[in-house]
Amino acid sequence: MTEYRWTVIGAGPAGIATVGRLIDHGVEPDEIAWVDPEFKVGDFGTIWRAVSSNTRTEGFLDFFAASPAFRFAEAPHFDIQDLDPARTCQLGLVADPLMWVSGRLAEQVKTHYTVARELRLRDGHWTVATEQGDMTSANVVLAVGATQKRLDCPGLEEIPLEVAVDPEKLARRDLDGATVAVFGSSHSTMLVLPNLLATPADKVINFYRSPLRYAVELDGWTLFDDSGLKGQAACWARENIDGVQPQRLQRCQVGGSHYDELLDECDHVVYTVGFERRQLPATPQWGRLQHNASNGIIAPGLFGVGIAFPGYRTDPLGHGEYRVGLQKFMGQLNENLPVWLRYGT
Repeated sequence: MTEYRWTVIGAGPAGIATVGRLIDHGVEPDEIAWVDPEFKVGDFGTIWRAVSSNTRTEGFLDFFAASPAFRFAEAPHFDIQDLDPARTCQLGLVADPLMWVSGRLAEQVKTHYTVARELRLRDGHWTVATEQGDMTSANVVLAVGATQKRLDCPGLEEIPLEVAVDPEKLARRDLDGATVAVFGSSHSTMLVLPNLLATPADKVINFYRSPLRYAVELDGWTLFDDSGLKGQAACWARENIDGVQPQRLQRCQVGGSHYDELLDECDHVVYTVGFERRQLPATPQWGRLQHNASNGIIAPGLFGVGIAFPGYRTDPLGHGEYRVGLQKFMGQLNENLPVWLRYGT
């Protein structure tokens, strides 16, 4: 059975950052196992490329420069480097350089194109059971990502979120005369609504629970940095939700007096209600485990990072939020990895 010092499960942005920072902290590359079925930058690189980011371009460039192990100074020129650093961009422009970085790291560490199914701690080491056999590791980092949440609206044809956020894919759907329900009031919602209004759908009904929230930049920090609308989504929402609503758009509070009546009018639905942690490898010794959001520790030698195990921050006004985004994953690692290196098994 092959033994490693560190095993990183997941090759999305958080997994990429973890491998890079482990090398930066002096872990030898051949002591790192990297487990992922595809190594295509996770859903970020395969599903969400058409999505407009809520992060400025300069934030992504800072991410690429944050780890010497990325060797980004050696990278070919990418289109993102030609953009206004103060503006947002499509995630596909970020996924391309991420794929390049992933490839450079994969050349150094031990890659395993497989899925981790179970983790078990024994004699100070983790056994990582994969579809291709077992390995042991002193430490394991879970960077498994998240999947779209869904509600249960029987009888409505679901338009997957990855289709609804992509105008080209959405245009191939037959929505002539349709009435489409959109649940949510997130960044994704404010990208989906204009896309749907560009189709021949008769009506789009946005079902929401609370007023919109906008991110506001203040002196050295951002109010609602992780839950507020930004960029293109914020501009559209200010003009078309909190401003003058387009003629074919209607909004209804979930549970409001007209909720059931309006939902009955719909024949299609899009869920933009957030994401939930992707299924983890089984841990039969303890059952479902949770992480400490202040330091990413799950168990001895077992740690979590990224959207599946986000860090938590309280702003200067006392409002707390979970931190999600490439820069924030890197910041999470910068704070937590020195602890992990001493806390591990």
